[in-house]
Amino acid sequence: MIKKDLSIDFLGVRFENPFCLSSSPVGNCYEMCKNAYDAGWGGIVYKTLSPDHFVIDEVSPRFAQLTKEDTPFIGFKNMEQLAEHPMAQDLADMRRLKKEYPNKVLIASIMGETPQDWTDLARLVTEAGADMIELNFSCPQMTSHTMGSDVGTNPELCKTNCAAVKKGTNLPVLAKMTPNITTMIPVVKACLEGGADGISSINTVKSITDVDLDNKVALPNINGKSAVSGLSGKAVKPIALRFLQQIRSAAGLEQVPVSGIGGIETWEDAAEFILLGASTLQVTTAIMQYGYRIIDDLTNGLMHYMDEQGVDHLQDLVGLANKKIVPTNKLDRDYVVYPKIDWDKCIGCGRCFISCQDGAHQAMGWDDEKRLPTFDQSKCVGCQLCALVCPVGAIKLGIKKMKPGREGDPDDIDSSSFQLPAYDESTTK
Repeated sequence: MIKKDLSIDFLGVRFENPFCLSSSPVGNCYEMCKNAYDAGWGGIVYKTLSPDHFVIDEVSPRFAQLTKEDTPFIGFKNMEQLAEHPMAQDLADMRRLKKEYPNKVLIASIMGETPQDWTDLARLVTEAGADMIELNFSCPQMTSHTMGSDVGTNPELCKTNCAAVKKGTNLPVLAKMTPNITTMIPVVKACLEGGADGISSINTVKSITDVDLDNKVALPNINGKSAVSGLSGKAVKPIALRFLQQIRSAAGLEQVPVSGIGGIETWEDAAEFILLGASTLQVTTAIMQYGYRIIDDLTNGLMHYMDEQGVDHLQDLVGLANKKIVPTNKLDRDYVVYPKIDWDKCIGCGRCFISCQDGAHQAMGWDDEKRLPTFDQSKCVGCQLCALVCPVGAIKLGIKKMKPGREGDPDDIDSSSFQLPAYDESTTK
């Protein structure tokens, strides 16, 4: 069995591996957190605590999902709010967890309404033994402008709340960002100015998932009504990665510590977040679908990837892909990569022809007699659509040519950058 060092130092706290439960239904009480620790998770962000005067009254049902054919949980919508237990019970659970698992990381998520709330909550979770505090500036279910995702769009309020938290604790502080914003950078900088030590990104995306066409109400249907609420799962991963890159590429933020969240289900997802600059990773939706046991696949897969890459320590992978993402006007536009059809694999389904004719540049034609596609290179722009829609992988990329008037040697183009395998001439008829 391959063994690699998955431990990571994050804000001065050592995680045995980067995988944590995010603040959500999956870490709602002592028993759940205990089971997660026993399964092998490196840390837990305990479900968000709020002042006792803030009453949590949940709806039923509270979940919905996006499904594509036989693939469930593409997107997962939840209307759940904050921890519904009395504050004293949650603090007691935290103390017990830290006593029984002193080497596991316990992160307390908190949300206040006033600066004094934030200070008091920080003091209480510090006394309960938390290793770190995460500030929930981003819950999409909250409707108050002083609590939830509206806070995360207000740099000054975030700065004020971060400063209030630092009055109540000496622990490292993470500010959890909302994706319901065009750019996070002013908010991230304001949080750091207020005293935050790092960033968690992202919380869920405000959404309406599906509409019941018979009853004409969005889902989940709660006594004939529904509401906008947070989307998580695989569907939000591209959004999460985009914000992660935005943070880590902003001037002055290139080394800011980030805990990555958003659609992490497999070790490949985890590796993507790490390569784009996340040091720790938080998971909810995949756990809700498959349970805590996925930690074995996450850790084993990541160790195998490290072995393939010749890397012994996880820290050595953090942020390696950031510098390879550039503004679109900086991308190489001097060459075209043309497709080639592997006739041994082609089944004559016509998918490439239809997609190219109706959605691209009409380079793919159709031979009615042979019932096979044809290709006109003079019309092709190398967009890759034909290769992407082919159901059997019969279309590959790899015929590289410089555009007219452009200088360069096509053989010098890095073929490893192509999304699809290069074409192998030996497979043609």
